[in-house]
Amino acid sequence: MAAERLVVVGGDAAGMSAASQARRLKGPGELEIVAFERGHFSSYSACGIPYWVGGQVEERDELIARTPAEHRERDIDLRMRTEVTEIDVAGGRVRSRDLESGHEDWTGYDKLVIATGARPVRPPLPGIDAPGVYGVQTLDDGQALLDGLASARGRRAVVVGAGYIGVEMAEALLNRGFEVTVVNRGEQPMATLDPDMGALVGSALDGLGITTVNGTAVTAVLTGPDGRVRAVAAGEREFPADVVVLGLGVEPETGLARAAGLPLGVYGGLLTDLSLRVRGHDGIWAGGDCVEVLDLVSGRERHVPLGTHANKHGQIIGANAGGGYGTFPGVVGTAVSKVCDLEIARTGLREKDAAAVGLRYVTVTVESTSRAGYYPGAAVMTVKMLAERRSGRLLGTQIVGREGAAKRVDIAAVALTAGMTVEAMTALDLGYAPPFSPVWDPVLIAARKAVAAVRAAG
Repeated sequence: MAAERLVVVGGDAAGMSAASQARRLKGPGELEIVAFERGHFSSYSACGIPYWVGGQVEERDELIARTPAEHRERDIDLRMRTEVTEIDVAGGRVRSRDLESGHEDWTGYDKLVIATGARPVRPPLPGIDAPGVYGVQTLDDGQALLDGLASARGRRAVVVGAGYIGVEMAEALLNRGFEVTVVNRGEQPMATLDPDMGALVGSALDGLGITTVNGTAVTAVLTGPDGRVRAVAAGEREFPADVVVLGLGVEPETGLARAAGLPLGVYGGLLTDLSLRVRGHDGIWAGGDCVEVLDLVSGRERHVPLGTHANKHGQIIGANAGGGYGTFPGVVGTAVSKVCDLEIARTGLREKDAAAVGLRYVTVTVESTSRAGYYPGAAVMTVKMLAERRSGRLLGTQIVGREGAAKRVDIAAVALTAGMTVEAMTALDLGYAPPFSPVWDPVLIAARKAVAAVRAAG
């Protein structure tokens, strides 16, 4: 009997994790695996690109977990620089184009994995496609930006947007010796935080010498006589720029799926069941940044593009496609970042998220230290916590501080996943020693305050 064929569209985290896991379960005599990747690289850490651009990671290849040759050694037919241009669901086949030769071909499949990732948001503004404007999502994008920095005529950079990508790229450009301006349409940086916590990030950016312009939307990228970027127009002002980096976030890359008639959610991501099978389509799975996932706190679908999820998705998809079994129950929305020595973390719901789904809540904000106050190196951190009124169920936590701040959010992430109340959290048996924490960990101090707020609210 001929082997089944698994076709994978996308050669990064989710796609190649799925291919590798399926291969572990079934040999080439049982399952043929063909994967398509339009870029020059496979299985790399997109999350590491800002640190490569900024110089903390010296070599590009340090970000690559497994090369195309290594995948091929494992009997995975990985076809690089080959773009899938059409999915024929009824015919069980995909059309691909070799980007070097232009040759097109159809490849049939018995099972299909869609792992097309996400693309940087690129608003339709005048000059947005001018030379010197960069989005940063793939390793190819990172290489293009580094080449652009090396050839820039001056040392002025404008970052458009102040979310995770924006602040990370601002740090990277600062490290490269550029004068950095961040233009942000929100009232504070980091819209993934509540505004009061985002203000702490804004103060830190100012202290680093990064100019942050809030409450101002970019209206155009202005170019010089040579067609290259010369400035960014925002509001009534112009900000000179030799390089512009777009940090406006990403959106699911689901054009293929949409054209094929596959189900998409409100954020444009593919909709799947718990096994990551595309809803209503046996034999087709999707994972990574191109899907929407269940938020376990709000009960609604969200688009959460993170490498952690993509790798988990790939493992689960590969298990199912290879004849095993796995499910992905959902997320609580945990994310961490840094800009220079400032650490930023959040998990669960912001205030506006809770209000949007009809939850009534209380909030508390506390200041504490990363270590015992008397121990050298103790740094201030701010913890904000949301809890549901009456029940006291934890709804979300945000942390901004220096060394030792960001990973504390994992305490809250576990509590959210377990559905704990803030009162139950106060009894958590966390590790303590003066070099690591005060007697009461900052997260537990916030939980104690939240208990009092819940009681006061009746």
